[in-house]
Amino acid sequence: MAAPPARARADYDYLIKLLLIGDSGVGKSCLLLRFSDGSFTTSFITTIGIDFKIRTIELDGKRIKLQIWDTAGQERFRTITTAYYRGAMGILLVYDVTDESSFNNIRNWIRNIEQHASDNVNKILVANKADMDESKRTVPTSKGQALADEYGIKFFETSAKTNMNVEEVFFSIARDIKQRLSESDNKAEPQAIRINQADQAASTDLSSQKSACCG
Repeated sequence: MAAPPARARADYDYLIKLLLIGDSGVGKSCLLLRFSDGSFTTSFITTIGIDFKIRTIELDGKRIKLQIWDTAGQERFRTITTAYYRGAMGILLVYDVTDESSFNNIRNWIRNIEQHASDNVNKILVANKADMDESKRTVPTSKGQALADEYGIKFFETSAKTNMNVEEVFFSIARDIKQRLSESDNKAEPQAIRINQADQAASTDLSSQKSACCG
């Protein structure tokens, strides 16, 4: 009996690698911790280089294993993290609604993605710390939405502290990637069938020629 395909043998249907990028202090690690462990901490520990967590989710009847990489936002670690862009299937661009410079730097991060990531990588814009008092907010929702619209990507306002939209962000980008992967799978399969049919036709022609010349 033939062995089942590798994907069926695994404990998941899809393995999706996500990358969190953005300036230092915008709450990337807090978002990751909230999503992966369901916890939140106010103690700020700078990510050195890169860290990652894994969480498996159920999505449209499929098991999706998310491998989420949390990158350091400081300039001196940027060269370390560029290597991780290459294999990323989805990238979450995070800024802090109370820090306008972190929002302005999103354009720089997008340039980094264009330089180092795959052309078809999925992107999503995340405005974190949306629970903060309006008097502390420096980036209005409309401004974040306008930037997302400009680049043709989805936009969410989140709070790692209150768990606002955290699940929604990760599920949204995971669903978009799963759809892209399943569409590419579907495109590949008919092509394989056509190739097999062509091979069969060629071999049939050869065998008929052989029998004719040998007969």
